[in-house]
Amino acid sequence: MTPTQARDPYDWAALLSLIRTSFAYMDGRIDPPSSMHHLTVADIRRQAETDEIWVIGDPRPLACVFLTPRPHALYIGKLTTVASHRRQGYARMLVDLAEARARAQGLPALELQSRIELVENHTAFATLGFRITGETAHPGHDETTSLTFTKMLD
Repeated sequence: MTPTQARDPYDWAALLSLIRTSFAYMDGRIDPPSSMHHLTVADIRRQAETDEIWVIGDPRPLACVFLTPRPHALYIGKLTTVASHRRQGYARMLVDLAEARARAQGLPALELQSRIELVENHTAFATLGFRITGETAHPGHDETTSLTFTKMLD
């Protein structure tokens, strides 16, 4: 399957469902809870209008990634694959796409964040060429809650 850019008209509710279902394993595991609990169809539509959302799967999304340009890197958010289709290379395909989009925009790197508790994600990101480049703490937390990962592009 080939990634396609999600644009109106699109089934934003199906995409929200993919994200909520795929990120549900974090509930009770990360503190503070995931921002996906506050994500709405309107938020996703706005993201697609101002930045980029790419999906794999038609008509039902099986994987997605949100891409947001920043001055120093292309930020990767909401990278996920539905559980039944994991380990089929969809995340790698979307990261490869993000690299191409970053290069097209003249950006030298990819950047993403992962919660400190999600060590299996850290391993996956390292396999994809990302390195830990920073730590952050959510408001009200004194200790690290998220790690920043960066992948420099050639």
